Amino acid sequence: MSAQDPFLSVEDLGKGYRSGAFTPLDICRSALARLHALEPSLNAFIDPLDNMVLAQAEAATAELAAGVDKGPLHGIPVAIKDLIEVAGAPTGYATRAVEPHMATSDALAVSRLREAGAILFGKTNLLEFAYGIVHPDFGQTNNPHAPSRTAGGSSGGSAAAVAAGIVPLSLGTDTGGSVRAPAAYCGIVGLKPGFGALPLDGVFPLSASLDHLGVLARSIKDASLAFDVMADRQSLTAGKTGPLRIGLVESQWHSDAIASDIRKTLDDTLDLILQAGHQLIPVDLAKPQDMATALLDILLPEAALLHEEIHASNPDGYAAGTSQQIELGKTIPALTYLRAKTVQQKLKEDFQALFQTVDLILTPTVPFVAPDSDPALSAEGDDEIMFLSHADLTGAPCVSLCCGLSSGHTNGMDGEGALPVGIQLTGPLDSDQDFLALCDRIEACLPKAPIAKL
Repeated sequence: MSAQDPFLSVEDLGKGYRSGAFTPLDICRSALARLHALEPSLNAFIDPLDNMVLAQAEAATAELAAGVDKGPLHGIPVAIKDLIEVAGAPTGYATRAVEPHMATSDALAVSRLREAGAILFGKTNLLEFAYGIVHPDFGQTNNPHAPSRTAGGSSGGSAAAVAAGIVPLSLGTDTGGSVRAPAAYCGIVGLKPGFGALPLDGVFPLSASLDHLGVLARSIKDASLAFDVMADRQSLTAGKTGPLRIGLVESQWHSDAIASDIRKTLDDTLDLILQAGHQLIPVDLAKPQDMATALLDILLPEAALLHEEIHASNPDGYAAGTSQQIELGKTIPALTYLRAKTVQQKLKEDFQALFQTVDLILTPTVPFVAPDSDPALSAEGDDEIMFLSHADLTGAPCVSLCCGLSSGHTNGMDGEGALPVGIQLTGPLDSDQDFLALCDRIEACLPKAPIAKL
C-alpha cells in the first residue's frame, strides 16, 4: 500500500495508518494535490478547505501515534456537499440567491463523523440548492470517466470526488435520486438510507416528505462504515444467509426507455446473480411515470414553500431554471398535493408487502449512461427520475451499484467509449444495516467497478 494510491479503501487506509506505512497527513497531502491537479476541469469542489483539512490531518496523525484510536473512520477524508453545515466553513448552496454564511456548528451527521475521527475534506459542488439546475456561476461537475459529460446531480461533486480518487467517502442528499443517479453515472456506490435513518439537522432542506442524507463510496463496505457512524437507528435482526430472493421489477428492467448501449450489461448482471446461486422472482411496482408524477407533485410545492422568502427577496440570484421550478411549485393545487400524498402512502404499503416473498428488489438506476448535461426534472417516459422515485416516495433504503460498462455506443454516438452502468437494490423499511449486508453479497457477484481514467 502507498499513500500515492488514490483508490485505497477505508479499510486499507486504516491498516496503513496503524502499520505505520503512511499517516493521515500523508494521505491528505496527496488527496489535496490530486484535487488541485484535477480542478477546475473536474469542478467537483466549491471550497477545498485546504488549511482546515491539513489541521485535522495533523491532529489525527498525532492521535494515532499516541495510541488514541477512534475507530475505522479515524483519519479518513470525507467530502461534504455544500448544503451541509461544517463548523468554521462557509456554506453556499451553489447559488447567488443568498450570500455564503460561516457555519457556527456542524450538521449532526458531520458532528458524528468528526467525533469518529474523520477528516472533513472540502465542500463539494451541487445543483443549486440541490434542486435540479446548474447555477451558471458554479457550473456543472464533470464526469471523471468522460469529462465532456455530467457527473450527475444534485450530488455530482460528491460523486466525482469519490470516483476521481480524491476521497474514499462523501456525503450527499437524495430527494429524487440525487445520490443514486450520480453514483450510477460515475461508477461508484450511492447509498440512500431509509427515511430518517441519518439525521438531517444542519442540512438545508428541499422537501420535508422526501429528503434523505446519503453516502457516496467505492464499495458497500465503505458506505456501511460511514452509515454506522452517523445512523440514528440500528437494525436488530440478523442478516439472511443462503440464496437471496431478488425481486426483479420487470416493467422497469424491460422498459423501452432503456438505452440500447446498456441493455447487454443489465442482462449480463442477471446472469451473474443467478450464477451466484440467488433467485430472480418477477415483481412489479406502480407505473414509473405515476410514481415520478406523485414525487414531483409533492416535491415542487414543498420546495416552493421552503424557498418562498428567499425567492421573493432575490429572484434574480437563482438560476433561471431553478426560479421556474419554484414558480411552478406555487401553482400545484392543494388537492393534487394531497392526492400525491395518498399515492405515497399506498405505494409504501404495497411496496412493503413485496418483502413477504423477496429479500431485495432490483431495478436499473437510470435508463442510460451519463448524459452531456443534467436532465431537467420531469415525469416523461425516458427521464432520469423514472426508476429513482420509488425509494424516495416509500422511504425504503436503496443503493446504486456499478454493474459494468456500456457497449461504448453511448446515446447513439459511436466511438465515445464505454461508461459506467448502474443497478439499484432496494430493501424493506427500517432495515438499513441488514439491507447493506445483503447488498454486499450482491456486490460480490458483480465485476470490479471501473477506475476513472482522468
